[in-house]
Amino acid sequence: MERKEITVPPETPAFRLDYFLAKELKTVFSRTKIKQLIDGGMVELNGAIAKAHSRVKPGDRISVRFELKADEPVGAEEIPIEIVYEDEDIIVVNKRAGMVVHPGCGNPKGTLVNALLHHTKSLSVLSDRVRPGIVHRLDKDTSGLLVIAQNDLAHRLLADQFKYHQVDKRYWVVVKGIVQHDELRSDEPLGRSRANRKKVVIRHHGGKPSVTHFRVLKRFKGATLLEARPQTGRTHQIRVHLRNLGYPVLGDSVYGVASPHINRQALHAKELGFTHPKTKKKLVFKSDLPDDMASLLKYLE
Repeated sequence: MERKEITVPPETPAFRLDYFLAKELKTVFSRTKIKQLIDGGMVELNGAIAKAHSRVKPGDRISVRFELKADEPVGAEEIPIEIVYEDEDIIVVNKRAGMVVHPGCGNPKGTLVNALLHHTKSLSVLSDRVRPGIVHRLDKDTSGLLVIAQNDLAHRLLADQFKYHQVDKRYWVVVKGIVQHDELRSDEPLGRSRANRKKVVIRHHGGKPSVTHFRVLKRFKGATLLEARPQTGRTHQIRVHLRNLGYPVLGDSVYGVASPHINRQALHAKELGFTHPKTKKKLVFKSDLPDDMASLLKYLE
């Protein structure tokens, strides 16, 4: 289930909800589709199920839930991607920051999936046809390593490794502040914010168990380079855990602090280790830091 969150802008007239959404989401949904979503109870206005004739006012929060149909075509696009490894079962990609992993509301094109469909015709469809090959994800502005499944058996076996925490994921992240302890651990449960469904918060009642291990790699004046090893794979897990520990990620516009030296969160999926789904051989891949993070570290030194 996908979700689109909208805050009604200042000075917006008291439009009917259906008219406002038709204007606001004209590149995403037809008027007919918007009517179907409202009639189906998939649109909330300030947390309550909305009617088509409801009037909006500045500051109102609108939430639109919808399913991407499995048979909706996803087009192949000739977009450069860095292939680290490839065989008949898997592809390992070093994703650049700024690239969305798969199509969704507001991102119908230009995603990693669109690029993969141009690169290969052999991708698993266990998730659905909107997310072929996708076993796990990285946030749009997180760079680094992802493993892609080229067939359904590989997808199933890789997904099991992620489910049972058998995949070794190591990230490098730069945070504000000097971390005093050489190693840290955060096990705060995480859940969606009730005020803003796009954000994740610490939720002690009803949150999902989440564990991240941190290790100091280098201390700078006013900042620290950490290795983060998430034991679980919750959305925004590393970024939220670090914020809660008092060490927000540099460049992170949602949970961290702005930095003039990097324009996205300083978070890179540097190492990825797993068992090959066919050969059963243990594979470990490593990637260099992208230029923006390397420049940030050079400045901090």
